[in-house]
Amino acid sequence: MARKILIVDDEKSIVKGLKFSLMQDEMEVDAAYDGEEALTMIKNGSYDMVLLDVMLPKLNGFEVCQQVREFSDIPIIMLTAKGDDMDKILGLDYGADDYVTKPFNTLEVKARIKAILRRNGRVAEVETKSSVITSGDMKIDVEARRVFIEGAEVNLTAKEFDLLELLAKNPNKVYGRDKLLAIVWGEDYPGDGRTVDVHIRRLREKVEINSSDPKYIHTKWGVGYYFAG
Repeated sequence: MARKILIVDDEKSIVKGLKFSLMQDEMEVDAAYDGEEALTMIKNGSYDMVLLDVMLPKLNGFEVCQQVREFSDIPIIMLTAKGDDMDKILGLDYGADDYVTKPFNTLEVKARIKAILRRNGRVAEVETKSSVITSGDMKIDVEARRVFIEGAEVNLTAKEFDLLELLAKNPNKVYGRDKLLAIVWGEDYPGDGRTVDVHIRRLREKVEINSSDPKYIHTKWGVGYYFAG
């Protein structure tokens, strides 16, 4: 079945170029040209991926991403014309899965899309048959990709869930940032360890009572992260 992609950008030439290229790979492609239109389409559509520009009319890309994360873990790649690292990290902080800086090579964007779609919903290092993991007040339903703390559901992004699942299925095993990046984002992902740090911080904020004194996701200083089993 063809993958369905939504491109959100007010620069029609960019939309046209990306749309043509993705359709060449037999993907279905829709387009939105402002933040409000994008939000409506995401709510009413069934997309496998969103390419989301930061600088949009009505609602900017960060606002759209933040609102989408309230109801969906659909993979989002931010498109930004700014090269500042803080803007990139901010995009991830709002729940984006990846970012690409303009001007970009269309082949690079396609590679990022395919890498995320390949890995979305799957973590390479999974070797347990149990579909539910329970630890303290946390319950992870692996098959349904849902997490509950004290019975209340916690809304995680796809990458946040992948990280939690990997760590929880391998309790007390310490993973370095580069290792987590390779497993969850893929060997060909061009980002660095800061991506992992941002996602771990967001994950802690969602599942820990006190993120500065975590119960589940711990740091082994100078080495990496682990799940306390």
